[in-house]
Amino acid sequence: MTINVVRLLLVAALSVVLVDPQVALAQGPAKEPTAIGRDGGAATVDAYGTRAAVRALRHGGNAVDAAVAAAAVLGVTEPYSCGIGGGGFMVIRTADGKVTTIDSREESPAAMRPDSFFVNGAPPDPADDDDFDSARYSGLSAGVPGTVAGWDRALRDYGSWSLRRALRGGVQRARRGFVVDETFASQTEPNVPWFDDIPSTAEIYLDPDGTPRDVGSRLRNPDLARTYRLIGTEGLQGFYGGDLAEATADAARRPPVAPGADHEWRPGLLTESDLQAYEALEREPTHVGYRGLDVWSMGPPSSGGSTVGEALNILEGYPDLAADRTRALHLFLEASRFSYADRSAYIADPEFFDVPLSGLLSDSYAAERRALIDPEQAATSPVAAGDPRPYSSTTHIVTSDREGTVVSYTFTIESTGGNAIVVPGYGFLLNNELTDFNIDSTTHPNRPDGQKRPRSSMAPTIVTKHGRPFLAVGSPGGSTIITTVLQMLLERLDLGATLPEAIAAPRASQRNRATTEAEQAFIDSPEGQALASSYGHVFEVPDSEEIGAATGLELGRHGRVLAAAEPERRGGGSAAVVRP
Repeated sequence: MTINVVRLLLVAALSVVLVDPQVALAQGPAKEPTAIGRDGGAATVDAYGTRAAVRALRHGGNAVDAAVAAAAVLGVTEPYSCGIGGGGFMVIRTADGKVTTIDSREESPAAMRPDSFFVNGAPPDPADDDDFDSARYSGLSAGVPGTVAGWDRALRDYGSWSLRRALRGGVQRARRGFVVDETFASQTEPNVPWFDDIPSTAEIYLDPDGTPRDVGSRLRNPDLARTYRLIGTEGLQGFYGGDLAEATADAARRPPVAPGADHEWRPGLLTESDLQAYEALEREPTHVGYRGLDVWSMGPPSSGGSTVGEALNILEGYPDLAADRTRALHLFLEASRFSYADRSAYIADPEFFDVPLSGLLSDSYAAERRALIDPEQAATSPVAAGDPRPYSSTTHIVTSDREGTVVSYTFTIESTGGNAIVVPGYGFLLNNELTDFNIDSTTHPNRPDGQKRPRSSMAPTIVTKHGRPFLAVGSPGGSTIITTVLQMLLERLDLGATLPEAIAAPRASQRNRATTEAEQAFIDSPEGQALASSYGHVFEVPDSEEIGAATGLELGRHGRVLAAAEPERRGGGSAAVVRP
């Protein structure tokens, strides 16, 4: 961490505008997107979540304990993005230097078949909004939630706290509630037509008149508080067995719709036996070297680690990217384009498909793909997938502690609001992760099958330098997660940006499509204009207008840490350290 970075952060810290204490109390803790200090840190999208992580670190917990404590709170305050009704991936670098991953991805019911999403024998069109909504807002889209099993495994194997202790902050926050802000209200709005079909959902997230909860009102979730206490007391069996498992399976098989609901809700396939059989898995991380650093991430069924790794291998063949920023961004978009072609062809649940991971991450294969890139002109998408087999022999939280354990954790319920079904009496939304399968295909490696985990784009990433932790980064954002993580690494490692600057930079996402999604600020920048006029890139602004909502940590010697979150996207994130 350079002296200039320290000065930059200190100036930012001293420039905070003071807020009336009574106003601050009503709005909750203030968000600070950067923090610098020692002995551990954390960054999340929410100040309550970040505060829970740092409190855990200050009370003897390690980075794993802190990540789970933060995640439990985010399940209350960010329920449309994450929670115990979903799943995720955690990358852990332990104090002794081991890097491993926990796969708590949702799993399909045993009864699922390749044509389960078909209607009258016809495949749905995932690009058609009506077809996708019919699949999403249904019991059929709900996979077996893996989050609780993932928390339990991470704590048992690498943490120091019990699950009960890690959930205490979530219990308290669910009871006390949080203040609804503009971001939360805007996320509720597009879900209203479906939320009001489900009384258990409407009761929590809508006002009595059927509109989103008013900005400034306090949203409490006593049912979720009781559910957390149940899990804390009974452990995994409290979630994957008994009355809670019965209620979860019933909500998916027979969606609890109100009389006169506006939509038809397709029944799901989830059973209590599916829940009882679920297991969070420890898997080997993906690993590539990049300019003398080691980059670790998540392997299949996530495509994050393999796609980011392949793109980095391609980019490593271009020296001195900092000499021409526009050219560097062109090569970033092209490396993304070709890596996404391979992602679509080869990444699926490794229990069902022989993923050629070592080939995808090999330097020789990267050289083959790099040779197809025109340094002066954008390719026309879709580009074809390559054949890596001849080269084969596989919401975001970041936390760190004073001993050197680092966690990069992305977890989700898929679309904003999941499948819109709150399990009655238990206060959590179910996921719609099974729409991440290629639901229109009976032959694709990522087709639906029974007891299978759908492909994901989550890319929790840890970078080490000479064996020591250096960076931990990640982001939500569906299929744009991969390009967000890749662009942050490019900005920080090649183009001279500080970590806060890399997180704040305008983003673009090329995913082997005819157009590149980009934020308006990227399109309007000198580089964006040159990429369009000189390199032939065609840009469009995504419907959400923003891409990602990243968090990151940068670790130095002697316990130094820089924690960083989004300054503006999704209302801004929150960063804090143990000892400022």
